[in-house]
Amino acid sequence: MIVVPIKEGENIERALKKFKRKFEKTGVMRELRDRQAYTKESVVRRDKIAKAIYVQQMHRDEE
Repeated sequence: MIVVPIKEGENIERALKKFKRKFEKTGVMRELRDRQAYTKESVVRRDKIAKAIYVQQMHRDEE
């Protein structure tokens, strides 16, 4: 459960923004999207390798 402490006289907009930020950090929406459709292990592994290659190339280009 997400708890957002609100100070006396604090704007509701600011409290809502704090709640949204905390909710985003929990990763609930990302997990829901991931669970909507099953992804085969081979596809996950392939994507992970492709991302690692991309990151490695970015680091190499910086140098």
